[in-house]
Amino acid sequence: MIIKSLDHLKLISNKIADKVSENDCIFLIGEIGAGKTTFTRYFINYLQKREGIKETEVLSPTFNLLYEYDINSLKVMHYDLYRINKSKELDRLGIFKDDLSSIKIIEWPELVEPNLANRLELHFKYSKKENERELSFAGYGKWKDIKTNEL
Repeated sequence: MIIKSLDHLKLISNKIADKVSENDCIFLIGEIGAGKTTFTRYFINYLQKREGIKETEVLSPTFNLLYEYDINSLKVMHYDLYRINKSKELDRLGIFKDDLSSIKIIEWPELVEPNLANRLELHFKYSKKENERELSFAGYGKWKDIKTNEL
């Protein structure tokens, strides 16, 4: 799928946010600047707006590794694992041990064991046109049958 504009990416993130529930995990895969954090910003701000909460600034947690967002009964955990080099470092973070009742959005998830039940992987790539991106996805668990035309 070709993402033709930021508005198009926002529409896709909103549709995914409408389908997400506790314990879902979204893997964001792609080069620096390909749209991972922008997707997350739209996703979180949409949930906040939908729940009647003031939209917050959503930044990349590259240096903090994690930003948490409490959105009424939902908790969104936004991880950026760019600086994690070994699975041993990842184990120390306890991503899947501490809070199982949250939506997890993980940028740079390459070291994460992919055996999560309800996981959606979004793969962002630069396109031939500067302001466009290619987006492909793979779903597992409840996401396994998701179709491009649903987004």
